[in-house]
Amino acid sequence: MTYVVTEACIKCKYTDCVDVCPVDCFREGPNFLVIDPDECIDCTLCVAECPVEAIFSEDDVPVEQQHFTALNAELSKAWKPIIEKKEAPPDADDWAKVTEKLDKLER
Repeated sequence: MTYVVTEACIKCKYTDCVDVCPVDCFREGPNFLVIDPDECIDCTLCVAECPVEAIFSEDDVPVEQQHFTALNAELSKAWKPIIEKKEAPPDADDWAKVTEKLDKLER
């Protein structure tokens, strides 16, 4: 089992989760983070750190978000690791309230 970053992270990209990850399993895209399922050790530390509640255990991903499991696996192979916290985008708080934003995902 691994953890999965879901739609709530798109265009928010808070990186609080990165700071607590003991194995550096997060990967960074232009406006989204993913978790590399091959690196994740299921420690759960990132879940509580996500201010938009975008991270779920693979078994607990909401039905309408389950496609993010495969998306995390795919994008984690293409994106570079992020190992330290960065400033969130200036409009992150505005995007945190938006739902259904998969069309805003930049690869």
